[in-house]
Amino acid sequence: MTDASAEFRGKRIFITGGNSGIGRAAAEAFARLGARVAVLGRDRRTLDDTRAALGDGALAIQGDVSKLSDIDAAVEAVRRDLGGIDILIVSAGVSPILPIDKVTEEFFDRVIGVNLKGAFFTMQKCAPLLVDGAAVVLLGSSGARKGVGGMSVYSASKAGLRALARSFSVELMPRRIRVNVLSPGPVHTPILDRLEVPDHVAPGLAENIRRQVPLQRLGETHEMVAALMFLASSGSAFVVGADLRADGGLTTL
Repeated sequence: MTDASAEFRGKRIFITGGNSGIGRAAAEAFARLGARVAVLGRDRRTLDDTRAALGDGALAIQGDVSKLSDIDAAVEAVRRDLGGIDILIVSAGVSPILPIDKVTEEFFDRVIGVNLKGAFFTMQKCAPLLVDGAAVVLLGSSGARKGVGGMSVYSASKAGLRALARSFSVELMPRRIRVNVLSPGPVHTPILDRLEVPDHVAPGLAENIRRQVPLQRLGETHEMVAALMFLASSGSAFVVGADLRADGGLTTL
């Protein structure tokens, strides 16, 4: 069995959306194991909190992945500070809910801009910094496989990540860079509280979601981090272009 401390000690890790939810939990876990961590996020307050939690040597960059100029600036900061990237975690995302008749062009562009466009260009611009043999994990969703009312745009954006992982894997195969997707089901994270749902839906949302999961509970952040770390580690050296479902059986049973 791989020693996690030895596995990640000194590794250079860049995490988008690393200031909240699964991204932040992963950043803290990697930092505890001796990795050098850089995170990108939009909110200055949570970025400052994350930077303090990660300790000396961590880098917290403010930026919006839907804006290519922000990605450029972040990648340049990572290049200056870390010199290269051993592990890239693309977890920046939004998950608003709207029925099809309420979706506007602005709403569509915002969701696709962060979840799909942001992921694509993060990968494109980080590629020169990735070392040969690097690991990349794109944070997907069970929504990419399961039809959910009001989540058509979100689900389409996450389904797109699965296609990106396969294509990226083929293109980067000569450099032995592995690209995989982690697809969580419903998880206890701040994003669950930020779902933009109608007021009459919000009170019972978590309970309604829980009842749909075969395990009859929501996932925990540490469980997602464990799965993410597996995909980022040498323990998954023979796993490439895959979509690991960590959803309590939601999309399989």
